[in-house]
Amino acid sequence: MLETSEIAALYRELLSAWNRRNAADMASLFTTEGTTVGFDGTSHVGRAVIEREIAEIFAHHETAAFVGIVREVRDLSPEVSLLRAVAGMVPPGEADLKPEVNAVQSLVAARRNGKWRIELFHNTPAAFHGHPEASEELTEELRQRLREERGA
Repeated sequence: MLETSEIAALYRELLSAWNRRNAADMASLFTTEGTTVGFDGTSHVGRAVIEREIAEIFAHHETAAFVGIVREVRDLSPEVSLLRAVAGMVPPGEADLKPEVNAVQSLVAARRNGKWRIELFHNTPAAFHGHPEASEELTEELRQRLREERGA
């Protein structure tokens, strides 16, 4: 049920736009004043800024592709929902995850004029300091999802 909710679908669209390296599609999923907080802590506020900054990233870097797992979708009100997820990244030209960039992600979505849009997307390292077993478990879980997505 989690993976098929409207909010999970919005999250999947976000990852898909990133994986296609399409900044315009990615930014279109945000509200006009939406915010992203990147893996390094960089914040971008506003759909236009998000599109411009993500396009700049795509223009100057070969970005890794996301694979994600939704952990929770919780309605905060009829018009606001929270999604929590974990994600891994597969570097360009590689077949496996790069575990040191595994992430914990949060997304807050708001329904505006009947359509769900992202208010906040936050991506933070899944470092699990002092708990290497948690990192290993997450990496294996993400590898399983990667195999499922590839039909293996």
